[in-house]
Amino acid sequence: MGNLVGSWRLKEPSTVEECDSTWASDSESEDDSGICDSVSPAESERAAVHAGDASPQLTDSPESIPKMKRSFYAARDLYKYRHSYPNFRKTQQPKEYRNLRFYLNKIPLVPDGIYIEEILSKWRGDYDKLEHNHTYIQWLFPLREQGLNFYAQELTQDEIKEFQSSREVKRRFVAAYSLMLDFYGVKLLDKSGNVARAPNWQERFQHLNESHHNYLRITRILKSLGELGYEAFKAPLVCLFLEESLAHSTLPNMQHSILEYYVYTIRLPATRRRLLRFARQHYRPAHAFLWGPPPKKRGGGASAGGSAGAGSSGIRAPAPTPEHHRREEESPTSASGRIIVSSHNAMMCQELAGGDLKGCNMAGLEGSLMMVGERNEYSEIVPL
Repeated sequence: MGNLVGSWRLKEPSTVEECDSTWASDSESEDDSGICDSVSPAESERAAVHAGDASPQLTDSPESIPKMKRSFYAARDLYKYRHSYPNFRKTQQPKEYRNLRFYLNKIPLVPDGIYIEEILSKWRGDYDKLEHNHTYIQWLFPLREQGLNFYAQELTQDEIKEFQSSREVKRRFVAAYSLMLDFYGVKLLDKSGNVARAPNWQERFQHLNESHHNYLRITRILKSLGELGYEAFKAPLVCLFLEESLAHSTLPNMQHSILEYYVYTIRLPATRRRLLRFARQHYRPAHAFLWGPPPKKRGGGASAGGSAGAGSSGIRAPAPTPEHHRREEESPTSASGRIIVSSHNAMMCQELAGGDLKGCNMAGLEGSLMMVGERNEYSEIVPL
């Protein structure tokens, strides 16, 4: 019987809707204060005009734009991450703790032979090295999944516990995060993870807007933050990128990576909803916003001032089938009737523009964000 139980595997989701429970417990009465509330939609409109968009524009007619879908690959990948890799099998290899030993400055990263203290003390501001070296990122931000550097080992649960119990390791990890933020034109403001533009943000944002491989790095960084006890650091960074991409038009090429990947690294659904509501207010054209709740969840929106079915995304989808209703009744963690939405390579709408940002302060979350401890608290509390 033990062997039989050990061979069981949880059924993995097969659709985007099954992967995403963000709107499963949506409440329009949720307090969105403190989440990216420094910019009004009118200001984002002015920023878009100021940007002088030279790229092809999407019109205001829903019929005139191509039908796009959300990436199932992205949705499934982030579902597995938020649920702590439900079908992950422990390796039988000996416990080498290579990620931990690297952060203790006892071994160098492979294959370059560089110790972490050298990276933290000498690489800050060396943007060419940070851009063109592709072996360090898997060591600085380890995950429980294999990256492109096959010399870097996957993070283990035992290592995570050791990481979180070592003050030296945590200090270096936050320093590594600050190093990468500086590379992207962002500065870490405090121990709560609040962030703002760095003094050289214009130069760095211009580079980041055209350096698409860094978008993959940022996804990895966000995941690693959550694995190693800094879940609360994610929302401030995602919030800032949403403001810059959608409200200020300084990172227009990043907007679909933010909405398709970065938001969904966040484990708490209520925080994802707050960020997506902000994105919905500033996304243009409004009817092309594809990350809102399904029609069933916004059926009462007409009485709140909107037309029936327009809801948060403005895209009408087929009514949920009886099978969808049945699955939702049987499983409170399933997401029924989701909108099939935009791909990671969708058309970009705006060009680089200036503007000022006072920072992305997340103090208004009022405790909705938690630090990830030694156990997966989120899977025991809310659907992910």
